[in-house]
Amino acid sequence: MPTSTKLEKLYQIYEKPFYHIAYAILNHHQQAEDAVSDAFFQVMNHLDRIGEPDSPATKAYMIKIIKHTAINQYRKNVRQNQYCTELDDDAFQIADAHDELETRFKKTSLRQTLSEMFSLISETDKRIVLLHCQENKSFKEIADTLGMKEPAVRKRFERARKRMTAQKGENFYASNQ
Repeated sequence: MPTSTKLEKLYQIYEKPFYHIAYAILNHHQQAEDAVSDAFFQVMNHLDRIGEPDSPATKAYMIKIIKHTAINQYRKNVRQNQYCTELDDDAFQIADAHDELETRFKKTSLRQTLSEMFSLISETDKRIVLLHCQENKSFKEIADTLGMKEPAVRKRFERARKRMTAQKGENFYASNQ
């Protein structure tokens, strides 16, 4: 079988299953598509190792390729998220002669306090708190966005708020509203 025909046949058979496997690992549409593309690129480089496209051995080999490709992409995402920090526009601005030192200190102090409070809760809880408080999303909208049930979102928000208030106290919320 010519290599172009073999590759076309492999694509017809495995493109959709590849996508489903990659999406199950990555939970992101575009990254899953990228993983499928990368996996087929690897397949192209190793067509000589692949027998009949329909064989069980080929199926096992193909599944192994997409799993490893998607897992590697997931690990890369985790590494990038560990080292990436959001850049603050204020950090790059030249101090204005009219800026008051006290205002800058309060902003820095507030950011530090929020950072400390968010370190007490999980990433999911942090996302729930930000969606509810910063973006004014309802618990129903948050539940739909995160693929959770509304009562679970409410409870996680309540528990996160309790953890944060136990650390910094109710006075923080009263003074910053």
